[in-house]
Amino acid sequence: MSNGIQKIYSEIPKTYELINHVLTFGFDIYCRRKAVKMALADGGDTFLDICSGTGEIAIYLKSRSNGAKVVAADFSLPMMKIGAAKPEAEDITFIITEAGKLPFRNDYFDLITISFATRNINKSREILTGYFREFRRVLKPGGRFINLETSRPKNPVIRKLMDLYVAVTVKWIGRTISGSKYGYNFLASTIPRFYSSGVLAEILNDAGFSEVHEHPMFFSAAAVHKAVK
Repeated sequence: MSNGIQKIYSEIPKTYELINHVLTFGFDIYCRRKAVKMALADGGDTFLDICSGTGEIAIYLKSRSNGAKVVAADFSLPMMKIGAAKPEAEDITFIITEAGKLPFRNDYFDLITISFATRNINKSREILTGYFREFRRVLKPGGRFINLETSRPKNPVIRKLMDLYVAVTVKWIGRTISGSKYGYNFLASTIPRFYSSGVLAEILNDAGFSEVHEHPMFFSAAAVHKAVK
């Protein structure tokens, strides 16, 4: 991942969660909780949250599991510091690492999650497939991968409305609250360039996952994908 993206996340950690909640009217909280519910449905005791940021998903996983080991991994130290300082993150292991080269042995985790960060590692379909293969490598056979991300609605009217909302609000609100001039310009640009839920399912299959299921939400503006190694 480029130093430019790393710089963005060094500028916005203190207001990152607030801006997400404001821009989505709290819908991002609902999405994360739904993703975690799906993630925990099949049990397990070793979980990894990749691109964990301020640790929202990792904390949900820890609080809703029965004594599972939860690792939160991210490349941004400022974001990780915010997450690690939360009282409810006391028993979570935070690791600074690049998502494309994970410091874990093969077949280690029962579950891997990623939320609203796949767009950022999507430099191309080929590169994203490589990231997914790396995630699959550290999953145990039968382990699950849960991907929560924005999606491209199939309905052209809804798609245009979504793009208009992103263009009008994300840059202005994000810049106003965070003070980062470039950060939310970049983050806003990744949304209309991302895939539909169907195409993302194809990419997961290309990466070697099986039993790929897509769960669209909010008129397909977001989706949870569940895949199995």
